[in-house]
Amino acid sequence: MSLSTDQIETYWGKGYVVVKGLIAQADLDSYSSRFEAIIRGDIKASPMMKIMKDVMVVKRAVEKDNPVEEVNKLFSLENDPVFFSYISHAKLCSSIRSLLGETIYSLASNVFNKPSGVDGKHPMHQDLRYFKLRPADEIVGVWTSIGGANREGGCLSVLPGSHRLGVQEHALPDWEFVNHGFYGIEGLDREQRLHLEMNSGDTLFFHPLLVHGSGSNRSGICRRAISAHYASDECVSDKMNWRESGLTRKIS
Repeated sequence: MSLSTDQIETYWGKGYVVVKGLIAQADLDSYSSRFEAIIRGDIKASPMMKIMKDVMVVKRAVEKDNPVEEVNKLFSLENDPVFFSYISHAKLCSSIRSLLGETIYSLASNVFNKPSGVDGKHPMHQDLRYFKLRPADEIVGVWTSIGGANREGGCLSVLPGSHRLGVQEHALPDWEFVNHGFYGIEGLDREQRLHLEMNSGDTLFFHPLLVHGSGSNRSGICRRAISAHYASDECVSDKMNWRESGLTRKIS
């Protein structure tokens, strides 16, 4: 399913577009079940895959009875067959090719599992900070809600049009509990944020310079999503041969 002309114009104009119901619930259930099985140890994670527990769990500021509720995210999903079926999903990749062209590579894939009962905020940031690839216009992020995401659950918030600002200065927020790698942009007008409440299967396509973040989860259940970034064949890096780095995978 390619993006429509209006959707493509919205993406380049606002820095993002949401496609409703792109991924079927049966697929989402398989991703969610796979995630929980890996966290419980019922299935062995691939060697590339890493599990990140919430900082409050690590520092024993809170205790969880269920190991699934301890985890903030699972990342580097490309070598897992179930998760790769999301990364290579026909509808998803067709939409990505509407923005990047035919040859695309996946990078930086995650299952986000924002626990309830912890601070868990992700400060407003730009994902390009984490990538050495350029140009920014040849990278697209995707984020698909599993089970829905609303304000109470800590849904994503964005600054529409902020992808035109260029790379902003990031720093660690002055919070008591900050998850590893959660840098943020200082001095933003937070009143300009738009909260993106999404139903299960809705998918956000976003520019790597779009300023975005998320709040705490107060819902009582984990807010879950699956996400990846894609780069076109036009991307370059002065730090490495990124196509052969082992951190990416060509989508055929």
